[in-house]
Amino acid sequence: MRHARFAKYVVAVSMIGLFAMPFVGRAQDDTKQQMKLDLAAARANKKALVGANMNLTDAQAKAFWPIYDAYEAQMEKLEDRHAAEVNSFVKSFQAMTDEQANKKLDEVMEIKQARLNVQKEFIPKFRAAVTGVQATRFFQIDNKLQALTQCALAQALPLVQGKGEAQPQQ
Repeated sequence: MRHARFAKYVVAVSMIGLFAMPFVGRAQDDTKQQMKLDLAAARANKKALVGANMNLTDAQAKAFWPIYDAYEAQMEKLEDRHAAEVNSFVKSFQAMTDEQANKKLDEVMEIKQARLNVQKEFIPKFRAAVTGVQATRFFQIDNKLQALTQCALAQALPLVQGKGEAQPQQ
């Protein structure tokens, strides 16, 4: 039980740290390399957290982990897309036109929908590999980690500002 709580803490801190990276002032060359290392660590921690909480038999593990890896590969593409959108937002949030704001909002909604689509695609695959309880537990873990990440982003990102507008209250 203590191990699971510690693992949850490590994953949460790692995931939150990933999205805080664009706001940390480091040398440009160091940032990309460090972000790659941080991302690899966060993904390893996430996998360890999932493993610690799934209670898989050896047979289930053989079926589950390849599906998990395929699922994460698709989600990583969406996370990369989202990180690019966040970085783009940070560069332009202080003087955005309506057209730019609409484009950013549409992109965020497309990413959210794509994430939901991947989850829907993989639900039957996970159900075929493990029990219904275990499949549900996996998606609970995944959704909780996503919620932590979104919460950290919401706290870190400023509200959008139109050209000539004063900074909105947070």
